[in-house]
Formats: sequence, C-alpha cells, structure tokens
Amino acid sequence: MTTFATAAALDRESTGLQAVLLDMDGTLVDTEDFWWEAESGLLAELGHRLDPAERQVVVGGPMNRVVAHLLAVSGVEISPEEFGPMINERFAELVGRGVPVLPGALELLDELAAAGIPTVLVSASHRRIIDLVLRTLGAHRFAFSVAGDEVARTKPHPDPYLAAAARLGADPARCVVVEDSPTGVASGEAAGCRMVAVPSVTPIGPAPGRTVLASLQQVDVALLRRLVPVPDGLSE
Repeated sequence: MTTFATAAALDRESTGLQAVLLDMDGTLVDTEDFWWEAESGLLAELGHRLDPAERQVVVGGPMNRVVAHLLAVSGVEISPEEFGPMINERFAELVGRGVPVLPGALELLDELAAAGIPTVLVSASHRRIIDLVLRTLGAHRFAFSVAGDEVARTKPHPDPYLAAAARLGADPARCVVVEDSPTGVASGEAAGCRMVAVPSVTPIGPAPGRTVLASLQQVDVALLRRLVPVPDGLSE
C-alpha cells in the first residue's frame, strides 16, 4: 500500500500536485443548516429572532467572529465566553445524529486515495466536531485533519492551510484547496494555495488562481492536477 509520504514524492515527479486540502462544513458535508439552526435557535430561546440575511454574514466562521456578530445584531445580554460554547454544544447535538454528505464528496475522496494523492481535512470547526463528522466521512480517507482550535489563528488567516502543508512537507503553491465560503477561500489563498471554490450559501466570484464550480461533482483528480503547474524540468 502506498504511504502518504511516498505518494507525495511520486506526484512531485509526475505532475506537480502534492496534496489536496479540503474544508468540511458546506464543502464535504451539508452542515451549514445545522450551524444556522444552532445559532438562530439559541438566540430565539434568548428572545431574539435572527434575520435570515444574517446567515450569509456568519457562514464559514470563525467562531469568535460569528459570536461577536450575532451578539452585536441581537443585543442579547450574554457573554461571548458563554455563547460560543452554547453554539458548539447545540451543533454537536445535531451533528451527533448524523450528517448528510454532499454529492460527489465520497467519490472525490476515494478517487484521490486511489491516485495516491495526500488528502487533508482542514476545518474551522473544533476537534470535537470534526471527530463527530469523521464518523460519517471516514477518518481513513484523510492523512490527518486540522481543527480550528488547534491553530493560533483559524480561517480566514492562512495558518490552518500552512499547518497542513507543513505537516505533509508540501509546498503550499503545489496544493489545491477546496472550499465553499469566502472565509475559507481567503484562508487558502492567503496560504498561497490553488483554489477550487464550490459556493454553498454565499456567492464566490472568479479570481486569478481560483476555479469556481457549481458542484463538487465537477471536481476530479484530472482537474486538480491541471491546476498546479508542472515544475521546470519535470514532465507529466
């Protein structure tokens, strides 16, 4: 069986693509409804009904920004230190019942594995949440995962994707990131990675080095390899 380190070396020699780094919520699993249900439900219980337009503001996290925004627009008298854990707890309850996998997600992950391309899950969600979702996605489909509470700064900062590339020993410029939110796209691009955006709740426009698609079903290994230039002196 090919190891992740060996796979990376083989890919360096053949195409230039070293790894694929994927977001979780809204990209591989349809949990954005769960986040909104947790956030809006809790605020409703505290006496405030959220305007649905706020959903586009909070999608993609990070949690500290989401909490600050929700408390600002709602005026609910509760501290961020209390409200953040409440959201995570309610979300964990919902996710613990199982999560819907987005069309094309498992097929893409299995194609990446068959091609020997290292694959990492990189999420702004906390470790507890990621481990719950991995029960559905299958931890065996990833080399490892990076959680939002395991880096100094989470998305939209580049830290999570830089940490993933560093752990693999990969060049960020030869990694492709797959994301669904503007926050995640900003993180991957700030890290210097090639970007595939598959918008979920909030529209994402085209930009240099960014490919925008309507569905994960349009993403395959051939496309991902084309996005990373072949280094000088190497051939496909």
